[in-house]
Amino acid sequence: MRLILNALLIVAAALPALANAQSAVGTPAFDPKSLRGTQAGPITQVLTIGSAHLSELEKKPTPAELDSLLDKLEAFRPVIITHEGLSGEQCDQVERYKARYAGIFDDYCRGTAEVEKSTGLTVPQAMEAIETTLKSWPASPSAAQRRKLASLFLAANDRPSALVQWLRLPPRERKLGDGIDQPLMDILGTVEAQPNETIAIGVALAVRLGLERLYAVDDHTSDSIQTAAGPDFAAAIQAHWSSPGADAVPEIARYFASQADAAKTGDYIEFYRVTNDPATQRAFITFDYGRAIKLSGDGLHGRRYVAWFEARNLRMVANIREAFGNAPGARVLNIVGASHKGYYDAYLDQMSDVQIVDALVVLK
Repeated sequence: MRLILNALLIVAAALPALANAQSAVGTPAFDPKSLRGTQAGPITQVLTIGSAHLSELEKKPTPAELDSLLDKLEAFRPVIITHEGLSGEQCDQVERYKARYAGIFDDYCRGTAEVEKSTGLTVPQAMEAIETTLKSWPASPSAAQRRKLASLFLAANDRPSALVQWLRLPPRERKLGDGIDQPLMDILGTVEAQPNETIAIGVALAVRLGLERLYAVDDHTSDSIQTAAGPDFAAAIQAHWSSPGADAVPEIARYFASQADAAKTGDYIEFYRVTNDPATQRAFITFDYGRAIKLSGDGLHGRRYVAWFEARNLRMVANIREAFGNAPGARVLNIVGASHKGYYDAYLDQMSDVQIVDALVVLK
């Protein structure tokens, strides 16, 4: 009896140490995915299409060369489309806190002084006016209403959504009046001419589908990590990017070969299939962030780099979640730079009522 009691006392004494060891590893008490399938109504379907930054390609695709891609995405029938751009709200924020977010406004935002002169509205005022307008937006708005809403989106520093309204007008109605003056019309022309995926895919698809707007979900506030990382950070990451070996990775070589083929043949749908192939996604993430996290040396700058990108993607996905928060059961399409797709899918897959849609099935 005494031996049994001694054994129990030994076990009891060991329990705190065992508990501490287990807590050091950590097991979440709850998995949001455990709620999936229990929601009232249909699940929300979310498709992410990773894209090359079209404006950076040596040969930019023509609208006709993207038609086959737009046809596939139109068949998915999204009612919400997000894009990799900073909202007017965040541009307003980073402009006010320039010391913390050095360079972000100049690199990713547009000044609003000219638009504010035309409309008389600040970004917050324009955002409020947009919300009020859309709450009572008719099924068949007049041309005057569309011109006015386009001017409000420009005042809110949401140029892609302004262009959606503008292009939904018949060509004869794309004229001055109802809030659109010559400076605003010139801005709309400049935006329409931009050869990037937000305009060529996001805006074009929204116009096809009869949607009223896009949602900007990019977030650069985690750039504060880089700002605070010290002067050696940029050099360390540049050296990481410049290290050889990418050509030896079969999936990466296939990606660049497909990009070259698309430039020659105009067959961009195949290029997008290769870009969104999980094997391609894994290869690029492994070669970039997978190697960066292992970088040694003073500062552990590789880990800082990964922290920046993880925080950025988490905030972008949070913005996406907010965008469809009031549309449960919707079909959502995200247009984003290809390096984000793997992170998007991983983080969105943690949501309780989200079903990730296989991009290769849609692009088949």
